[in-house]
Amino acid sequence: MNPSTALPWTLESIDLERIELARVRHDEDLFFLLCSSSFVESGSDLYARNLVDHFAGDEELGAWLSQHWEHEELQHGRALAAYVRKVWPEFDWDKGFAAFWNAYAAVCTAEQLEPCRGLELAARCVVETGTASLYRALNDITDEPVLKQLTNHIKSDEVRHFKYFYQHYRRYREREGFGRYQVFRALLRRVNEIKSEDSDIALRHVFNQCYPQHQGNEAEFRRLSDRAQGRLRRNIPAAMTVKMLLKPLDLPPRLQSALEKPLAKITEKLFLH
Repeated sequence: MNPSTALPWTLESIDLERIELARVRHDEDLFFLLCSSSFVESGSDLYARNLVDHFAGDEELGAWLSQHWEHEELQHGRALAAYVRKVWPEFDWDKGFAAFWNAYAAVCTAEQLEPCRGLELAARCVVETGTASLYRALNDITDEPVLKQLTNHIKSDEVRHFKYFYQHYRRYREREGFGRYQVFRALLRRVNEIKSEDSDIALRHVFNQCYPQHQGNEAEFRRLSDRAQGRLRRNIPAAMTVKMLLKPLDLPPRLQSALEKPLAKITEKLFLH
């Protein structure tokens, strides 16, 4: 990789031998959240290909997606998988991911993208808001030093990705001239997709791999899933999440301020069941 595509941090900079196992080994909720996140991040190349095709002809954005964004997202997957393997070596990550990939590839299609390029960039801002909030919450949940370092790195990457997508969203907004209502609808659609597909598929395949005897037992899956997501929900950084979500709407400052506080109270419902 040449200097222009160098990663801001590397997996080699994460010393997995320093993991304090006693702080995380017993935590099944954290295992479910980290492993499901590692599955989604490791499937980023599929999504990246869809985005590169969607923005064909936009050389600047296409180059960034293929040379920076995809590499960084895949590194998130590799790093999280390496952490999961180190702490929970009995879990067959490869087998679980293979099953996840088959299910995820069926729904992660180009048809899922917004037909209007600018609105797809607004939707991407939603995804980056969700991931930045996720890793900030995971960072707050844990007191294990290596995991805190790793989740802080990933959160910083996701915030930077948000800023880049937002920069290009503004460029397309000027070019395509869509209105605030169209942006709102695109943001809402992507929030609902995140809730109903990505996280649910990933968590389900972690569950199936861990508890094959309970595969198909929806009540047991929901019990474990709701418990893990409830833990995450209580740590979502509400103020940060709302500010990022509202940004593509470009609201008047007074209206933005009026909305931030009530929306912060319902943030837990935005990305989680």
